Amino acid sequence: MFNKGNMGGLLRQAQRMQEELQKAQANLANLKVEGSAGGNMVIVTANAAQELLQIQINPEVVDPEDVEMLEDLVLAAVNQALQNGRARAEEEMAKITGGMDPGMLGGLKLPGF
Repeated sequence: MFNKGNMGGLLRQAQRMQEELQKAQANLANLKVEGSAGGNMVIVTANAAQELLQIQINPEVVDPEDVEMLEDLVLAAVNQALQNGRARAEEEMAKITGGMDPGMLGGLKLPGF
């Protein structure tokens, strides 16, 4: 038998969870992660909102004769930083959702989901 009281409680709980997810999403921009390549010759800092914040390139790796190697190092470091950011965002969201897919809660647009 359908109980309206239980449904109302469930909807309030889902609304609270959605509000917590929105707060957490806003905080993702403050969670910094790094990626590196070439033994830290290239270090990329990003946030868990999938934004690049900084790229550091050690001058020793800059070789005008081998730009392709530098490009590969930057690409690898960026990809690692973004992957670390996605993982951190998933960890933060799992704390709130208990592992439930956040997409089930009103279609929130969360990085990496």
